[in-house]
Amino acid sequence: MHIEHLKTIEKRLLWLSHWMIHHANHVRPKVDGIKVGGHQASSASMVSIMTALYFSALRPEDRVAVKPHASPVFHAIQYLMGNQSREKMENFRGFGGVQSYPSRTKDSDDVDFSTGSVGLGVAITSFASLVQDYITAKPWAAERPLGRMIALVGDAELDEGNVYEALQEGWKNDLRNCWWIIDYNRQSLDGIVREGLFDRVEKTFDAFGWDVVRVKYGALQRAAFAEPGGARLREWIDACSNQDYSALTFMGGAVWRQRLMDDLGDQGDVTALIDRRNDAELADLMENLGGNCTRTMAEAFAAINHDRPTCFLAYTVKGWGTPIAGHKDNHGGLMNKAQMRDWQAHMGVPEGQEWEPFATVEDVPALKAFLDAVPFFAKGTRRYSDARIEVPGIALQPGGEISTQMAFGKVLDDLSKGDSKLAERIVTTSPDVTGTTNLGPWVNRRKLFARHAKADAFIEHRIPSTAKWEFTPDGQHIELGIAEMNLFLLLGAAGLSHSLFGDRLIPIGTVYDPFVCRGLDALNYACYQDARFMIVGTPSGATLAPEGGAHQSIGTPLIGMSQDGLAAFEPAFADELAVIMEWAFDYLQREGEGDPDERTWLRDETGGSVYLRLSTNPIEQPVKRADEAFRQGAIDGAYWLRKPGPNCDVVIAYQGVVAPEAIKAAGQLAGNRRDVGVLAVTSADRLNAGWTAAQRARSRGNAAAVSHIERLTETLPQHCKLITVIDGHPATLAWLGSVAGHQTIPLGVEHFGQTGTIGELYRHFGIDAESIIEKVNGLTAGRRI
Repeated sequence: MHIEHLKTIEKRLLWLSHWMIHHANHVRPKVDGIKVGGHQASSASMVSIMTALYFSALRPEDRVAVKPHASPVFHAIQYLMGNQSREKMENFRGFGGVQSYPSRTKDSDDVDFSTGSVGLGVAITSFASLVQDYITAKPWAAERPLGRMIALVGDAELDEGNVYEALQEGWKNDLRNCWWIIDYNRQSLDGIVREGLFDRVEKTFDAFGWDVVRVKYGALQRAAFAEPGGARLREWIDACSNQDYSALTFMGGAVWRQRLMDDLGDQGDVTALIDRRNDAELADLMENLGGNCTRTMAEAFAAINHDRPTCFLAYTVKGWGTPIAGHKDNHGGLMNKAQMRDWQAHMGVPEGQEWEPFATVEDVPALKAFLDAVPFFAKGTRRYSDARIEVPGIALQPGGEISTQMAFGKVLDDLSKGDSKLAERIVTTSPDVTGTTNLGPWVNRRKLFARHAKADAFIEHRIPSTAKWEFTPDGQHIELGIAEMNLFLLLGAAGLSHSLFGDRLIPIGTVYDPFVCRGLDALNYACYQDARFMIVGTPSGATLAPEGGAHQSIGTPLIGMSQDGLAAFEPAFADELAVIMEWAFDYLQREGEGDPDERTWLRDETGGSVYLRLSTNPIEQPVKRADEAFRQGAIDGAYWLRKPGPNCDVVIAYQGVVAPEAIKAAGQLAGNRRDVGVLAVTSADRLNAGWTAAQRARSRGNAAAVSHIERLTETLPQHCKLITVIDGHPATLAWLGSVAGHQTIPLGVEHFGQTGTIGELYRHFGIDAESIIEKVNGLTAGRRI
């Protein structure tokens, strides 16, 4: 096991991580005059665990989500291995430096999963394991060893509800090859963790089928327990409260001695055990919990010889090995300059060698030889890629009445009937709303995924059902429970499959549109990692009339506009949706093509995820449209459904399912208003992104940068009024008038809805044709009708 090398590495990582934080807060000049921070104590409690994990247990195929507050230790590991630069380390938490929390997209070293929003980095490992199993079961998958998906977990992260949602989903999906390693330091930001939490943690994990490994005592403690009197010492440690243990740790060896002698001092063997150690040795013994002992952690990891999900409950001291160990305020606390000066002497780091990776190492060649042979790092950076998949043409039969949700289901059903590589790589998922979001036909043909086949009893017993759902390793749909956080975590994991596992998936998730908000933190997390997926929010808005206000989304169009890494669309017609989906399947796969700050107007985009906001309301479809202006306009965000004339008084700009109301209003206004125009907006997000990008480019000297919305509106007379209408928050389109200075009257939904018919609710919210006409007549100059 080379324990001496591991101890040397542990000491190096403890120093480098803490010096990096100290340098950022006390050495590097402060520009803003505020604390930079960096969580020294939370890093210290993880040093032994991470040393044993990275330098003894891990293999190249393993993936790790690092506890957010242990980021400095992770970067110190990468620095020691030559995968991180000193310049970036010196600029910790500075612009362009190593990030506060590990980031796949912002850090240059080998981050597997971004972390930061506590609990999410924990849970995504279970879904990554599920995705690994999904890929492995497919005949097209490349041969590879199965990796373990590992989360380094702060004990306070267990307060997050999404952790337990993920545990339940893992149990339902036969989770394997997943480790969660809990840093049980019993201290959080505002205080000490409640007594007995470990017992609840063990029972919870056991209930969901996990093995639990309690790592409580280090090698020094276990040796002491074998001495005469050791059993009584162990009983005392087990009975000591979290608060007392923390306080005694902070106060040090002399106080440890006094307390132990007070409680155990007249018991002969115990007194002798204590007296055989000086104050420093006694402190080392009492702080040698299992999670602070590299040997113990390495042995615990090495003992696992199965693929069952495993939770390691590793007892640690927060701030272990530093002057602030155990203090209840140490979560955000930092060593001051005097403490660091004394600690530097204690660590034996010469002045001027603070950044030297191998300072204090006696046999540098031997340690380098050991590092060169560490399995986890032997193959270099573990980022993979996969070729882009060709997207077949997508088209739907024009005419008739159909909703965009039904059209979405028809697109997938058509794909399911073919043998394209795109269809082969699509994986769908939904939080218990598969049938009601029109994924049913796809699932009937492509089946549900499970590692072990499970028959549909209704088929076996010949009971008629529209859902012929069979579980099989070949299946391409993963059915989830109703926790939307799990939906977005699974989409995030599947959307990284090309990078994590080397095989590309095209993940598609469906969810009731108002419940996008219930998974919003995980959606943001998935986008931050640059995961690639399509999320379909349907049905949406007040148009879902009889369902009532709790199911009628209002702000989701604004979420689509504001979420980075997500292109949001709300088509009204099936042909628009077909064009957008064909484009989107390629967009999901684009990587590193152009500057994201100059997207849309250049049409040279870096790609991202896609959000479709759809409806269940069937509306009359236009005749076949195949011209390039329509196709490109639908992709870029808007096109003229009715071009305005040179003397246009009014333009009605709509997005989504309210199209018939806007078209009807325009038809009635046309008899009394000059050259009325109708602008079909398919993506306020894409329009706005292009507009702001073009302005940014012009401000930097590119006079040729003109956005799509600027071209569309450049011929409108200045007196023209814009009436915008959407079944969502009116702010979604209210900005359109700012493009060229046109007065804008935004219509939409601002308040909770209620049950009723579509007509009743449209009238109530003022987004029906009559209300549009009323606003035109009452708020603009010209003839009334």
